Amino acid sequence: MKILIRGGRVIDPASGRDEIGDVFISDGRISSAKEKAERTIDAKGLVVAPGLIDLSARLREPGYEYKATLESEMDAAVAGGVTSLACPPDTDPPLDEPGLVDMLRRRAKVLARARVYPVGALTVKLAGERLTEMAELAEAGCVAFSQANAPLADTQLLWRAMQYAGTFGFPVWLRAEDRWLAHGGVAHDGEVATRLGLPGIPSFAETIALGTVLQLVRATGTRVHICRLSTAVGAEMVRAAKKEGLPVSCDVGIHHVHLSELDLGYYDAHCRLEPPLRSQRDREALAAGLADGTIDCAVSDHTPVDEDQKQMPFAEAEPGATGLELLLPLVLKWGAERKLPLAKTLARVTSDPARILGVQTGRIEPGAPADLAVFDPGQHWRIVPEALKSQGKNTPFLGYELTGRVRTTIVAGNVVYEQA
Repeated sequence: MKILIRGGRVIDPASGRDEIGDVFISDGRISSAKEKAERTIDAKGLVVAPGLIDLSARLREPGYEYKATLESEMDAAVAGGVTSLACPPDTDPPLDEPGLVDMLRRRAKVLARARVYPVGALTVKLAGERLTEMAELAEAGCVAFSQANAPLADTQLLWRAMQYAGTFGFPVWLRAEDRWLAHGGVAHDGEVATRLGLPGIPSFAETIALGTVLQLVRATGTRVHICRLSTAVGAEMVRAAKKEGLPVSCDVGIHHVHLSELDLGYYDAHCRLEPPLRSQRDREALAAGLADGTIDCAVSDHTPVDEDQKQMPFAEAEPGATGLELLLPLVLKWGAERKLPLAKTLARVTSDPARILGVQTGRIEPGAPADLAVFDPGQHWRIVPEALKSQGKNTPFLGYELTGRVRTTIVAGNVVYEQA
């Protein structure tokens, strides 16, 4: 279909373009030719940007359909302007066999909404005992390999995994957390956890594990992406590693840019996250690191949880928050607070994650895939359960009023979402 998006503020972070203009789509790609359009979308007063790319979104299939379904979460993705997403391997069973990866990709393709990039399991069953057949998983469509939130305690096995991955050029995505220091913890090890009587996870649980990972990167040269940094010292360590020239990148969960341990209030289980919400100093360092490029991108860390598991006492509640539909307004809120140009703000959820994934989306230029989000940057909306398409309604931002709402989402030249 030939589509003309007319009169919008076109922002392409990859090229720095920021101007009022038109975008023409032909045969699923951005086109410079001005042919007769079969459909025209009036974008006057709206922003036309590359579709968002989310490097961490759990779709809950296979195995956890009672928490969410592929249909519900793909609907949530396109409603949030997310046109590409990477899903962690912690499904049930984990994504450790080519057949499972192929099934997930086929299911996603049939739904024809957002593009899905599976992240394969680094070890069989994520048990941390035996490496998966990464080459076979990559052939099936895995873009990287990870342990998700299951830390790999055996550093020799991690070393072997990174050697294997480095040999084939496969990226390894790791959450830096020492399994033993974090064992049993549910909140940041600070004054709030002490006052509430909650077992804590110290900041050095992240930095000790991160130090190990960085040393193994030096030894192997393997490209590693650090998932969900949560501490100021961790951000500083990554900054130093990048200056050293190590092949590392990292992301931060968008919740950690806005919230801290103080938001736990009186045991608000919606704030039970992995990693835990840290101190205000950590939050400020993460927001600053995202602004200066130390942290490459922001992710939703979308984790839909059924209501019964969030109604438990804080320490027993299942960790995670829904985030696909909130990624755009929360990134816009962060950018406004840091007084950043809109193009730089959007880069952290478009062109920067596209670079990490190694895909051609995340840009608006002739020949690029036509994955676009048309949104109203000034539209206010209140975060209530009925406003969310995700089956998971668990978010610390319930009751908040945020700014920025998607009007139209286009994937591969097809309109997959329009605001009612």
